[in-house]
Amino acid sequence: MSSALATPPQPTSPAKAAQPKLTNNAILLGGCAILLLAPMAFGAVEPWAIFALEASSVALAGIWFYRQVVKGELDVSDHVLYRPMAAFFALGIVQWLTGITAYRIETYTHLLLYAAYGMLVFVVTQTLRRSSQFELMAKLFTAYGGLIAIFAILQGMAPNGKIYWIFGLQQGGFIYGPYVNHNHYAGLMEMLLPFPLVLAATPMTNGNRKIIAGAVAALMAASIFLSGSRGGMLAFVVQVLVLGVLMLGKRNSGWQQPLMLGGFVALVIVFLLWMGGNELTRRLASIHSEAREEISGGVRITIDRDCLRMFLRRPFFGYGLGTFPIVYPQFRSFYSMFFVNQAHNDYLQLLVETGLAGFSIAIWFLIMVFRRAAGKLANWTENATGALTAAALLGCLGILVHSCLDFNLQIPANAAFFYVMCAIAAGPPLQESQRRRVVRRHNLIVEPTAEAAAQ
Repeated sequence: MSSALATPPQPTSPAKAAQPKLTNNAILLGGCAILLLAPMAFGAVEPWAIFALEASSVALAGIWFYRQVVKGELDVSDHVLYRPMAAFFALGIVQWLTGITAYRIETYTHLLLYAAYGMLVFVVTQTLRRSSQFELMAKLFTAYGGLIAIFAILQGMAPNGKIYWIFGLQQGGFIYGPYVNHNHYAGLMEMLLPFPLVLAATPMTNGNRKIIAGAVAALMAASIFLSGSRGGMLAFVVQVLVLGVLMLGKRNSGWQQPLMLGGFVALVIVFLLWMGGNELTRRLASIHSEAREEISGGVRITIDRDCLRMFLRRPFFGYGLGTFPIVYPQFRSFYSMFFVNQAHNDYLQLLVETGLAGFSIAIWFLIMVFRRAAGKLANWTENATGALTAAALLGCLGILVHSCLDFNLQIPANAAFFYVMCAIAAGPPLQESQRRRVVRRHNLIVEPTAEAAAQ
């Protein structure tokens, strides 16, 4: 008869003790915190806010690297977007080093900013691995988007010409939420809105939680219209149409999802009738006349034409990252006392600043996003990978539509969010939980048995 010998507890090394504190979830939440705090700093357009975004991104990447050192191994997953992002960054370096850029300091500062975007994308793609993380992100983005929408609506109802009712504008603006420009607020909502919609459309929530997610999504959508952003309204309509196509094209499509989408649109209309008032009615009524004025020779169309003339002067490598406001005055074809700081069209500004070389890289980037995302959308309401892909892709689509009319991708907070959403949409499938795998059968959520869970 033998007995087990008692062994003294082994001392825990400092490295092992530190490991639980630096989990993937903690680092991923750090990345989400950077993405969600940046809009609150006026969209991270001020020098101090840009520095904070860059410094926090470097710190987060350093924490991720430290965790690899603690683990004693370098665990790096490849991603299809790393190559086009690296190619674009290399183009900016070539512009800076060779003097192609019209202003080296401006290109250098933009390279630092793009490096911060790249670090955020890298850390999020390296730490977002499991379906439970997506559920956490979706709920976090839903709560955040709802709070920002409530704040923006309240500020719109009782404005005093200051952001947060405290900070005055140094120049003109159209304040909405934490942004000087209402169009940029709408851009943020376009990227956040799909997450509560996906929660409401999938089995990840049920009962009252579905209703709450749908109500928050309707509130966020209503705030886009209340902001008065025409580009935001157009982007939202496109997002709803694409979501409807995804629902109709889903395997085993039933009537619940289209009914949910119809209920969501109805709730948005109710919110607008309740809170919109005469100001919203006037804004909607003016869309046709303002659009006709722009087409017949408005300021934005004139800037677009000027951009094409700039592009033809330097078609291959452009004038350099970030140099549009410096170069544009010599090409401006209209009189104005205002400083034109952006092109109001992200695609044309990309052509002007990086030429065909940069524009080709951007097309490569977007092709990879949509190609990889399309392969994960089959039965997207039944698995976390498809739901995450649908939410991220709809958010990216909204900004891409809006970018034809505004410059959301020149706002650091919105640009950082956009690049991360693109990387998520094109990322590899998530690891489904073995303990709680949602299986859809006859519109029911079947929990795994105790025997299956033990496996």
